[in-house]
Amino acid sequence: MAKFKVPNTYVIIFSVLILCAVATWIIPGGNAQTWQVFSALYEGFSRQAGIIAFVLIIGGAFWVINSTKAVDDGIMKFIAQAQRLERFGAVRKLGVGNIVIVLIMLLFGLFGAVFGMSEETIAFVAVVIPLARSLGYDDFVGVCMVYVAAHVGFAGAMLNPFTIGIAQDMSGLPLFSGIEYRTVCWVVFMTIAIAFVLWYANKVKRDPSSEVAEGQHEEITAIKGGGKRAWICFAVVVVVLILFSIFYAADCVIKVGQSEFATPYLLWVLTALFVVVSIISLRVSDKMYILNMLLFTILFLVVGAMGYGWYLPEICALFMALGIAAGFSAGYSADDIAKEFIAGAKDIFSAALIIGFAAGIIVILENGEVIDPMLSAMASSLENSGREAALAMMYGIQTFINLFIPSASAKAAVTMPIMAPFSDMIGIARQSTVLAFQFGDGFTNMITPCSGVLMAVLSVAKIPYEQWVKWIWKFILLMIVVGFLLLLPTLYITLPGF
Repeated sequence: MAKFKVPNTYVIIFSVLILCAVATWIIPGGNAQTWQVFSALYEGFSRQAGIIAFVLIIGGAFWVINSTKAVDDGIMKFIAQAQRLERFGAVRKLGVGNIVIVLIMLLFGLFGAVFGMSEETIAFVAVVIPLARSLGYDDFVGVCMVYVAAHVGFAGAMLNPFTIGIAQDMSGLPLFSGIEYRTVCWVVFMTIAIAFVLWYANKVKRDPSSEVAEGQHEEITAIKGGGKRAWICFAVVVVVLILFSIFYAADCVIKVGQSEFATPYLLWVLTALFVVVSIISLRVSDKMYILNMLLFTILFLVVGAMGYGWYLPEICALFMALGIAAGFSAGYSADDIAKEFIAGAKDIFSAALIIGFAAGIIVILENGEVIDPMLSAMASSLENSGREAALAMMYGIQTFINLFIPSASAKAAVTMPIMAPFSDMIGIARQSTVLAFQFGDGFTNMITPCSGVLMAVLSVAKIPYEQWVKWIWKFILLMIVVGFLLLLPTLYITLPGF
C-alpha cells in the first residue's frame, strides 16, 4: 500500500480554485455565470502585482547580501566573542554554554522577527551544531539555537515584511501598525523558547548516557581591512542621507498607536550615528560595513514606516539600494550584482507565483458573488459562540492550513481577504485577525513535512524527521496554546494600533 503524499502547493492552490469555482454553482446567491478559472488567474496576478514585485525585490536584495558572507562572518565573530567571556568568574557560574545559547537564540529570534529569516538558517545550522557539540550538547540544541529561534521569532515578528506586511496590506491596515503589542508577544514567545532549550540543554549535560557527538568548532574566517569601494559606497550613502535629511527631516512625525510625536531631528541623529558606526566598521572590514548597512536599513525602515507612512514602493527602493550597495562594497561587478539578485528572485519566485495563483481564488469568489453568503454563513454559525470562539476558529484555520501550505504569502493571499471583512462582521479588530494569521503561520512550520526548510535543516543535522516530531511536538503544542492566550487580550483591552 503506497504512502499518502501531500500534493505540491500549486496543486493544492489550483484544487481550491476549482472547488471555489464549483461553489459558485452550489452556494445560494452565487453567480455561476461570471467566473472563468484561467482568466481569474490572470486577474489575480494583476491585482497582486505590487506584492509580487515586493517579494521578488526583497528576495533578490537579501540574496546579494547573503552572498557577500557578511552575515556569516558577523555571526561567527559573535560566537567567538561569547566564548571569550569564560574568563570572567560570574560568567563561569552562569555557564558559558547557557549564555551562548541565550545570545544566539536572541540574535536569530530578532532575525526572524525583523526580516523573516527562514531559508538562511540552513547554512547557520551547519555552523552552530559543531559549537553545540563543543559545549557538551547534542545536535537538537544546535538546531534549536538557530532554526527554532528564528521561527519562533518569525511567529512573533514585529516587522516581518513577508507576513505582517502582506497580511496588513490585504486587510487595509497601516504597515507595521500594532508593533507595540507584537513586541510583547515576541518577548513572551522567545522567553518560553529560550527556557525550553536551556532546560533541555542542561538535561543533556547532566545525563551521562546522552549521545553527545564530539566535534570541533569551525575556524572563524579571517577578517581583512575594508576596501576602497566600501569607503566610496559610504561616502555616497552619507551624501544621500544628508540631502534626505535636509529636505525631509522636518516632516517626520512618528505615529505610535493613536499618539503622534514630531521628531524633526530624528533623521539627523540616525545619519550621524550611521557615519560614526560606519567608520568604525569600515576600519574592521567591508563585511562589517555591510552588516552595519543592514542594521541602519532596518532602522530607517522603521522610521520611514512610522514617521512618513512609507509603504511597498519605498521599502522596495530601500532594499534594492541596500542590495546594490552591499554588492558594490563587497567588490562585485555590476554583472555579479545582477547575477546574485536574479538568483535571489528566482529562489523566492515560487512564493511570488503562489501569491498570484491564490489571488485568483479571491477573484472567482468575488465574481461568483459567493463571498458574502460565505461570510454570512460563518457569522451565523458563530452568532451565539462569542468573539472568543470566532477568534479561536480563525486561529485554528490558519494553523491547520499552515501544515499543508507553509508559504506565509500564499496563506495571506487566500485567507486575509475573507478573514478581514469577517472579523468586521463579528466585532473583532482586523489587527487581531492579522495576529491570528501571524501566529497560525509560525509554529507549525517547525513540524510540518511540507516545509522544505525544516527538511533541509534536519538533513544537515542528520536528525530523522520522526525523531524530531517525537521530540518537538509538546513544545509546538505549548506555543500554539500560548499564542491563543496572547490573542485574547486583543478582545478586551484597547491596544495601540488595534
